[in-house]
Amino acid sequence: MNRKRTTALIAFSVASASLGACKGKDYAADTAAARTDSAAGRVDSATRANADSMAHKDSMANTARSGWTEPNILGYAWAASNGEIKLGQLAETKATNAKVKAFAREMVADHRAMLADGKTWATKLKATPDTVADNAHDILNHGRDELKDLTDKKAGADWDKDYIDKMIDDHQKVLDKLQDASKNTTNADLRADLEKATGKVQQHLTKAQDIKNNVLKS
Repeated sequence: MNRKRTTALIAFSVASASLGACKGKDYAADTAAARTDSAAGRVDSATRANADSMAHKDSMANTARSGWTEPNILGYAWAASNGEIKLGQLAETKATNAKVKAFAREMVADHRAMLADGKTWATKLKATPDTVADNAHDILNHGRDELKDLTDKKAGADWDKDYIDKMIDDHQKVLDKLQDASKNTTNADLRADLEKATGKVQQHLTKAQDIKNNVLKS
């Protein structure tokens, strides 16, 4: 009887050990599979992130070849409007012709609105305006020189003509730049905003030309 019980216990122990070994193998296999699935998930996420990053880089590269990245466009638009506001504020106080004063007030109001639009663009694009790029840097320096020239110049009819001539020249140059940027950006929303801005700049140019030809004509 004791021998039978001993034999039974031995058999039970062997069976238990075998079962435990099987469970251990199954657990190890499940754990390894889970680690593999987790690693695969990380690879998939990394692949998607890399693809998104490459797509953005490709988009930026397309505009970079023309010299117009999104930050460049934002920086140039800001610099152009900032300069027109300063010149307009000076003309509001220094111009002697009523039509010129009215035009100056319009420049200040419209370009302030364009600055606000620029902030909206920057927020949507998650981009910081680049004001040190060549286009923005050049127009900032040009605006500073014009402001000094008109500040030092004596008020009068010649001052009014000089201001309007500068407005014609400036708006033509800005119009050309914005149209070029619009052609070269791959961002459809930004292109639509640029087309809106060029429309406003064209209005300013047309009004300045009309003042020169019909109001200040001597």
